[in-house]
Amino acid sequence: MALTCYLDAFSGISGDMLVGALADAGADPKALVSAIASLNAGATVSFEKVKRRGIAATKYHVAVEETKKHRHLSHILEMIAQADLSSRARRDASAVFRKLGEAEAEVHQVPLEKVHFHEVGAADSIADIVGACVAFDLLHVDAIVCSPLNVGSGIVHTEHGVLPVPAPATARLLENAPVYARGPAVELTTPTGAAVVATLAGRFGVLPPMKIARTGYGAGDHDFTEHANVLRVILGEPTGAMESLSVSVIEANIDDLNPQVLAYAAERLLEAGALDVTVQPLFMKKGRPGSLLSAIVRPEDRESIAQLIFTETSTLGLRIYSAERRVQARTRTEVATRYGTVRIKVGSEGSYAPEYEDCRKLALESGVALKHVIAEANAAYLNRSR
Repeated sequence: MALTCYLDAFSGISGDMLVGALADAGADPKALVSAIASLNAGATVSFEKVKRRGIAATKYHVAVEETKKHRHLSHILEMIAQADLSSRARRDASAVFRKLGEAEAEVHQVPLEKVHFHEVGAADSIADIVGACVAFDLLHVDAIVCSPLNVGSGIVHTEHGVLPVPAPATARLLENAPVYARGPAVELTTPTGAAVVATLAGRFGVLPPMKIARTGYGAGDHDFTEHANVLRVILGEPTGAMESLSVSVIEANIDDLNPQVLAYAAERLLEAGALDVTVQPLFMKKGRPGSLLSAIVRPEDRESIAQLIFTETSTLGLRIYSAERRVQARTRTEVATRYGTVRIKVGSEGSYAPEYEDCRKLALESGVALKHVIAEANAAYLNRSR
């Protein structure tokens, strides 16, 4: 049974937290120990039940024979290729290290083949990345979705010296991902954890619609007072909704704009990627008639859409807040009417609707009232479905 895995990174994500959480959710610890041993990376691993702020979690420990050995990407990929891993785990682990190598190469402005892996190339991080990829495979995870990431704040000590949090490689890996900083001034999301989600997560957002099968908690090193320092994974079977994601709603009250310009602005917002745009009449201060312009947008489009509203309208201020958008799974089919072919949108719960543009086109071509074309399309679909 293929499962969806949701990574709830409210306390960030590191490689050891991820492996611990997946083991806590049911990945066989013995299989993980065996897979890591086959790498011959100088690392042995174990698992321990611990608590973080009262929450029971699994701590993934990695003991290494050496901590200062530097490796190139080619050396690590060779180790993975020769290890006793499934084809999927081998493929995913190699992809994660390539992504990580590309980030390090860009940060340090050196060719990929000359990147020296320090913290991320040491035996413990090899064990983290490979362990995570093996655990996903053991649990038959088909899709990975990650929450917005708590990256932490402050500084981190590395072999390159003191660096700001998020570390440069982490920030590069998380480009276009939703991030924030909350809690103690420490590094919460590591380059290793960032590399895994940047490579394997299909998208970032809210918990997708699913029937929960199991959960797991992976413990971080510290036990904070502010919150439980754990990564939670939620595994489940996908359900009927095709889309469930966090969105931003951008609103503006406007009372001094030509309605033609307002309609044009709404068209431009849709063309620029807004998921939906509405204009509602309202009464504003001093009894002035006005309009509420509202746009639903993806988080990554928020700033560009907001700037476009400023450019195309007369508003001097916007309201922006977060919401969740959920869309029912749908399919499309076609029906034949006496006026021509009409596409029908069919929802997973049985609802249906003729495609408006098809009906409009046929109404104009035939000279028949639009309502009659829609009615015949509905009847054709119902007759075919009986």
